[in-house]
Amino acid sequence: MILTDTVEAIAEELFAAEAEIQEIDTFVDRYPELDTNLAYKVQERLIGMKCTRQKTRVRGHKLGLTSVAKQKMMGVHEPLYGVLLDDMELDQHEPISLQPFIHAKIEPEIAFVFERDIKGPVSVPEVLTATAYVMPAFEIIDSRYRDFKFTLPDVIADNASSSRFILGDRIENIDNLDLKVIGSVFKKNGQVMATGTGASVMGHPARAVAWMVNKLAERGQFVKAGEIVLSGALTEAFRIEKNDVFSVGFDGLGAVQVVFTT
Repeated sequence: MILTDTVEAIAEELFAAEAEIQEIDTFVDRYPELDTNLAYKVQERLIGMKCTRQKTRVRGHKLGLTSVAKQKMMGVHEPLYGVLLDDMELDQHEPISLQPFIHAKIEPEIAFVFERDIKGPVSVPEVLTATAYVMPAFEIIDSRYRDFKFTLPDVIADNASSSRFILGDRIENIDNLDLKVIGSVFKKNGQVMATGTGASVMGHPARAVAWMVNKLAERGQFVKAGEIVLSGALTEAFRIEKNDVFSVGFDGLGAVQVVFTT
């Protein structure tokens, strides 16, 4: 009963922080029992609240902290995953307001879309076989924690800093690409900010997806046919300011461009 109360209390506070666009303090000091297992229970409860109260539904999943460098930067020791909802998707052809965000950052990703259910345990070849196509994408992350600082259980509970995502217009059969070596050029206001390859994501984006599918299996969950999985950032994330224009181009996969307003 105590753990159930903890899950409910943390999920309610996270839901309110996002709705009210307010930073909050991390939970690990206040709730010593908050480990990664309990944090995923909080995440599940938070997603349930959003689906019910915002009248939305699960659209897929996202990976986070898939590079060793990023794990070190954020002070954590393994990747994590979160859930994407229908109302998180934005249109790249429409200006994006910064009003809903606390301190948003943006990062380029490769999005997988699956043609059939995929359940763990799986390997990289099985992920590739189950993939209908891939797409260029941006993810907007926006931690609810003060100064974007947190522990691994904290960020898992906060749905892996999920906020919004944007998909490009182009879809590509996975057989036409070598996702390990695919290159990307990430620009802010026309200036190159970073470059990256698919190998930046755990050596291969599909390896990151396989890791997530196997972690989901431990919780009795799986990725459903038609769902989207954002496989992890190919570069570091950059803070978004008003009137910024971000673009990313991928070799053989097209590009995405987004414009932000106040």
